[in-house]
Formats: sequence, C-alpha cells, structure tokens
Amino acid sequence: MKLAIVNDSPMAVESLRRIVGDAPGYRLAWVAFDGAEAIEKCHQERPDIVLMDLIMPGMDGVATTRRIVPEFGCAVLIVTASVDRHTGKVFEAMGAGALDAVNTPVLGAGGDAGGDVLLLHKIDTIATLLQDRNAATVDAPRQPASPPLRGDRTAPLIAIGASTGGPAALARLLGGLPAHPAVAIAIVQHVDEQFCASFTHWLDQQSPVPVRMARAGERPQAGEVVVCGREHHLVLTPAGCFDYVREPTTTAYRPSVDVFFHSLANNHDNHGVGVLLTGMGRDGAAGLKAMRARGWLTLAQDRHSCAVYGMPKAARELDAADKILPLEEIGTTLLQWAEDPLGAARTRRKSG
Repeated sequence: MKLAIVNDSPMAVESLRRIVGDAPGYRLAWVAFDGAEAIEKCHQERPDIVLMDLIMPGMDGVATTRRIVPEFGCAVLIVTASVDRHTGKVFEAMGAGALDAVNTPVLGAGGDAGGDVLLLHKIDTIATLLQDRNAATVDAPRQPASPPLRGDRTAPLIAIGASTGGPAALARLLGGLPAHPAVAIAIVQHVDEQFCASFTHWLDQQSPVPVRMARAGERPQAGEVVVCGREHHLVLTPAGCFDYVREPTTTAYRPSVDVFFHSLANNHDNHGVGVLLTGMGRDGAAGLKAMRARGWLTLAQDRHSCAVYGMPKAARELDAADKILPLEEIGTTLLQWAEDPLGAARTRRKSG
C-alpha cells in the first residue's frame, strides 16, 4: 500500500520516513513540503494514504485535504505536532474528508521515534477500511422487537450516522435547528475514542442545541443531542435506554452505525427520522433499510454534497432511503421534525 507524507518540517518528515520505511506492507511513494506540491505529486502518482500535517505555509492541511479527498480519492490521516492544541482545525480537516488524527512521532536521541506504535495502528486501521470499503455490510444481530412502551413513550428521535466528512456536515445540520427542538437527536460519528470528548465539545460550540456524550441507562430526551462517546457500539435497549455493547466484533467500524440503527428499528416505539451522511464504506446502509421497514422516515445524503459518497451510495443501492437529498434539504426536513414532529409525521402519512 502506497503512503505519502505532506509536512513542512524536515524533522517530522524524517521521523515519518523511518517509521513507514520499517513497516511491512507499506511503501513511501513521495514526500511533499506543502499542499500545492502534494496536489502536483498526486497527479503524478496517487497514494492510498496521505499523512497530512495541519499547519503549513500557503495551502494548509485543511485546504489540501479538501482538494485531495474528492479529486484523488486518497485516505488522509492528519499527523500534526499537537492534536490537542488544534482541535478546531482537526475537526475542520475531518469535515473536509480526513479519517483520523494523531500526534507526530518525535525522534529520540537514539533515532527511535516515540509514538510510532499509535501511528502505525491508525495507518493499519485505515488500510483495513480501504480494503473493506466495498465489502458487504455486516448485519447486526437482530434483537426481538419489544412491545411499544405504555405510558412512558420514548421521545421522537432523529438518528444520524456519519463518517468521512461527517463533522462539517453535522455542524451544518445542527446549526440550522432551533435551540429547543421537540425531538431527541442521537449521532454515531466514526471517530477515535480519544477524540470523542473533544469532538463532542467542538460540535456543542457549533450547535444551538446542547450536545453531550450519550450515557448508558438514560432515555433519549427531547431538546438535546447525544453523541456516541465510546469505541463500543451505541444501542437502544428493549427498555428504551441507551447502552454501549462490545458485540458484534466483526464490524469494520467501532462504533457501528448499522448496529445503532438496527437497535432503533427493533426497540424504538415512537419512530422518527434516520439519516445517513457522507462516509467511506457501507456502514449504516443495512440498518437504515431496517428502519425504513419499521416505518421510519429515512434520508441519505446525495453524491454532490458528500465529501465521500460511500455510505449513502450503499443506502441507495439497498433502497434503504425514502429520499436522497442534498445536505441543505436534509436540514430543512430535520427542521420541520424538530419544530413539530407530530405535524411532520401527519404530513408524511398524507403524502405517502
């Protein structure tokens, strides 16, 4: 698998070069010292994975990622001096299509690079996702549908799944909602567990609706957004509460959108809207189809507005979506449900 390095620091480049050079199964295709050079070299030889710095003169890592991902289809891993100091830019880059982020390994006195294990783990994970992107979706184990809850109905729910390009899309959708929506909102975004807290905090700053991490044992509550906050799968239990589970272990992504969507199809009595946004692979498509079969309104993002048209494409192929819409029109639909879910449901039944 071919890797490329985009970094203006000679020391960082040397550190990355040594790590990549010693890793079996990878070949360093080229090195670029700024974004413009990286785009030029992508035209000459397209790498599978780009190790992208964030802070560079001229075209920075965010702008370069925004060009490279849709134009060349490369996977981008942000490798920067301090992820914690640049949280906003990290999620801006993820919104532009980057898959993950990690601190730049530092060369020690003996020439060893500290942090190389984590970097290689993230590269290996992305390589696996690239190999699995066209694999068939793994269905989650089906829990028997529970009877509707009496006297304590779960709040109407908007459930959203996203991956590559998701942070920016989510920020736009949540930014268009009222501060006190009449629905609960739950999100599964493919993001490394170490970034869950900072991602949730960043998304909270973009949204008029309070955003926090989902907690096991609580019910969906109208007027707030919860985000899957662990590497385990988020599910809704037959009792109508959120929980985190380890199984299934065979999914390419942890957390899995499919696992969450299947649990909603089986266990949520009040239905609502399922949304599948931009992302690589097929995660969420089968779960969205299960939601549609149970009476949910299901939406998938269209090709033109996606950073990566993978997951919504899979939903289209499975006929899992009632509607395939640009991100702006998805936002309009969610606004209608957020303001008046009962009215939106009645309108849908009449038009259906």
